Amino acid sequence: MMNQNQQLLKINRNFFICFVISASISALVAQLLSDFENHLTTTITIIIGYGIYFGIFFVLFYLDNKTRYRKMNSKLIKKELFNLISSFGIGEVGYLVLRWPSMYYFLEIGIEPYLASLISEIISTACYMAIVSLFLRITKTF
Repeated sequence: MMNQNQQLLKINRNFFICFVISASISALVAQLLSDFENHLTTTITIIIGYGIYFGIFFVLFYLDNKTRYRKMNSKLIKKELFNLISSFGIGEVGYLVLRWPSMYYFLEIGIEPYLASLISEIISTACYMAIVSLFLRITKTF
């Protein structure tokens, strides 16, 4: 049980690290794209944020788990990775359902692009982390 909680804490720590970096760069990108149409600014900002977020997350996840996975049975690794990918996928649906419309809305009402990006990122990432953590607990992955 303690090991499972440690793994969940590591994943949430990685989420937070990725969030801080991705949100910062996304806010900068949003501001740089402020002359574009709001739907383009929103879409490009989210795509760049995704690339940064998942690039960093995969590196952190690998570093946290490389020793652990070497000791695990390959069948258990496959099951765990399937549960992780499934949980992340469900979380991503929630993230996108909130992120794109909220950022677009904030831009439409005249909020500065960097602030619109940060606010929508905070809301969306909080929901994403909650959804993923919940599904990882439900599937007893961590």
